[in-house]
Amino acid sequence: MSFALPTLGAGSRTPARPPLRRVLLPRRRQLLTVVVVALLVAGALRPFAHNPYIELAGETLFVGLMLLFAFNAAGQWRQDAVPRWLVQVIAIAVAAMLSPLIVQLLTFGGDFSAFLGSRGHVRGYVLVMTVAVIIGTLVALGALYSERDAQARAQALQFALEKETLQRQAADARLHLMTAQIQPHFLFNTLANVQELVESGSPRAAPVFRSLIDYLCAAMPRLSQEDATLADEERLVRAYLDLMQMRMPDRLSYRVDIDPEVALMHFPPMALLTLVENAIRHGIDPGCEAGSVEVGARRELDGSVHLWVSDTGVGLSDEAGEGTGLANLNARLAAFFGEGARVELSEHAPHGVRADIRVHMRA
Repeated sequence: MSFALPTLGAGSRTPARPPLRRVLLPRRRQLLTVVVVALLVAGALRPFAHNPYIELAGETLFVGLMLLFAFNAAGQWRQDAVPRWLVQVIAIAVAAMLSPLIVQLLTFGGDFSAFLGSRGHVRGYVLVMTVAVIIGTLVALGALYSERDAQARAQALQFALEKETLQRQAADARLHLMTAQIQPHFLFNTLANVQELVESGSPRAAPVFRSLIDYLCAAMPRLSQEDATLADEERLVRAYLDLMQMRMPDRLSYRVDIDPEVALMHFPPMALLTLVENAIRHGIDPGCEAGSVEVGARRELDGSVHLWVSDTGVGLSDEAGEGTGLANLNARLAAFFGEGARVELSEHAPHGVRADIRVHMRA
């Protein structure tokens, strides 16, 4: 049987050692165990001794306390040459031999020769010493096994905590990376819209450009905002749709309906805006007729939150697949809300596309 404790990894933090005084002083549970065992041993020895029970109980209690002190003191052994558990067992054996002898010498006023001359006391010493060695060793081994088991459970709990922390940090890093990938995509689409107006000489170019500046001033800080909420996303979507409506006032109408009950839920920045951009770029823009975009969010009866973006544009094409923006959005939703959170696209009657997201609110 080995009581060598598992070796911590190179990067593990060594726990601070408690003060020596606190280690040597017995704990309440240890004291209670010693008292109970001493009283039981005294009762078991009573038929074999001439001493009254109270004297035997005093002697076995003194021996038990000495064993406990030796066990705790040897527990401070930090040398690698001999295992700590072996030093503690040896200390128990030595204390079991010395402590009954101290009791006997006190009885004879320190006269060792007089003690050796009393066969009854020598026999009593051997009896108490033998019982102390056997029971003390067994109790010590049990305590060491219990200590090793408790440390193994604590270490497993620490490893699980560190693993969870690393997984959360990795998910946050992926989320930040994907958010950074959105920035050039978002700027390219918006500037392309303004370029189109300027090149066509439209009189709406100047007001649209001013709206674009205001829009960018509001949008840029949210690109790296870590605690963005659905209310932040709603303001961004409204600003974007205002801008797009100025660009094509006769062709675009929109409606945004975010339930105030879910407005404060944390939401990855620019995620809802990506769907609105797709609705304009691939739904309304390619069409010849006027269209509308509807954006909404509400809490469902099962506690989940349902978000949607629908348009009455040209609809899904057979050649259209999951573009980079949509793949990025699905990855961001999974990193933010967990596996299973993704965008589901469907046909919107009588024509157009509907994008639905169902997620659970994050604390």
